[in-house]
Amino acid sequence: MTAPSRPPAAPSRRALLRAGLAGAGLLTLAACRSAVEHSRNAAADVDGGGTPRKGGVLSIASAIDITPSLLFAQSANVLVQRLVFNTLTRYDDRLQPQPELATSWQVAPDGLSVTLKLREDVLFHSGRRFTADDVVFAVKNLQNPARSAQLRSTAAAVTDFRKNGDFELTLVLAHPVSNLFDLFEFMIIPDAATVEDAVAGTRLIGTGPFTLTERKPGSSIAFARNERYWNPGRPHLDGVEIRIIPQSESLLSSLKTGQTHLSYNIRGKDAALLRDDPRFHVKQYDTGSGAYYIGVDVTAEHVSDKRVRQAIAWAIDRDRLVQQALGGYGSVSSVPWPKSSPAYTEAGATHYRHDPERARALLREAGAENITLPFAHAAEPGPTAIAQILQYDLKQVGIETELRPADSPTMQKQLISQTMPALWSLSHGFAQLHPATLAVSAYPFNEAKNSSHFSSPAYTDVVQRAWNRSDSDGPEAKALYQQITDVLLDEEFVIDLAIAGLVEVTGSRARGVTLNKFGYLNLDDAYLAA
Repeated sequence: MTAPSRPPAAPSRRALLRAGLAGAGLLTLAACRSAVEHSRNAAADVDGGGTPRKGGVLSIASAIDITPSLLFAQSANVLVQRLVFNTLTRYDDRLQPQPELATSWQVAPDGLSVTLKLREDVLFHSGRRFTADDVVFAVKNLQNPARSAQLRSTAAAVTDFRKNGDFELTLVLAHPVSNLFDLFEFMIIPDAATVEDAVAGTRLIGTGPFTLTERKPGSSIAFARNERYWNPGRPHLDGVEIRIIPQSESLLSSLKTGQTHLSYNIRGKDAALLRDDPRFHVKQYDTGSGAYYIGVDVTAEHVSDKRVRQAIAWAIDRDRLVQQALGGYGSVSSVPWPKSSPAYTEAGATHYRHDPERARALLREAGAENITLPFAHAAEPGPTAIAQILQYDLKQVGIETELRPADSPTMQKQLISQTMPALWSLSHGFAQLHPATLAVSAYPFNEAKNSSHFSSPAYTDVVQRAWNRSDSDGPEAKALYQQITDVLLDEEFVIDLAIAGLVEVTGSRARGVTLNKFGYLNLDDAYLAA
């Protein structure tokens, strides 16, 4: 496909903005709320829209199906991971860990161990009691390369397990880990006896609020209330249904007609219209759970020169991308960090602006004028619209691109296996947590092995120093984050474009829906208003 000769129009109503795979498989958007939306959602947040009501089945509209083989990675499975399973801890809005399956914890002064006390009243869906052995298995499970878990490196820092009975466990660490509680937020606790069934998609056994009752691949997934759930009086719902609706118009229609109650796959322009409709609540998560980017294979011809990569960064009109492709729901940024991150600086976010002349000058300097590069993107309408806008901007500075659309599972496999072409566009997560997590976990940024084939002793050194510490937000840590940012802005093996926060659209009946910091859907307190 060749680049258009004029800027592509804003995406049509069929241009569904689906998830970039690395960012959890959900559409991520961010913007300031309208006054109407803010006041309505604030009221809903205060009382949940009324007294919790028992019963009913919450219906969720999803544009994409789950990928069971990636159950232990952040992917399209975020809708089911916290329905069926639990984690050890959960973060509050200030990134302070709160109890879940772990009731308390003590980190050693030297940061080389953490002792967990566990709940004693938890049963798996099979009826088996949850114990410290299950935490040991969960950590070892993430250490298994076959699971493709982004936080595998953090799990691998656990070198020994010391049990004190069934409900106390000490994890021994190879070195201090600044993102240890990111691991505890990320790591779902599976049943060891059925874990292979889980990744095959045939059976899901956990300790969570709902049990899997039926799965029709490509169509629907059904869950029933776990009557023996450890959280008293929860869940309120009788069950949950996830309906797979790939067509954007059909998905929107299902919400409007009340066939479904909740979705995270509403495109930006439709969300903007729905936020002023009293029948809907549009909630925008402000933790910056995703970011759109261009990935670069630094071993490919032409883009092996960082001046060409920098030229691409200067060539992109990020403001137009946010307005046209994201419907205004997003903030332009040259770095992965949201404003809530201790690594964020305004100077970093605004480092690259739209400057075609500067881009052309760098290309001339690199001897890379009038080049052609392959450009992969997800074949869905939204990612295609983004790719076309990027293609146009690159053409204006003398870079032709050959668009290579692929289905979402293929893109995910290529990202994990480092088989992407010279350029690709997706979205990534992990910057909303402790900054070291991004650089040791996210496929595009991992200092040890990333999708761009980028390696640098300087990058590895500063990432390891930021990670191998207990303190994650003090002055020394922030100085290290700045050094990481400096490497990213100079090398541009990941070219960040816009920060986006998750947008949740619910009908008037759905209440009490929340997400954890990895986007796992939590329906413990959810209910359907009368």
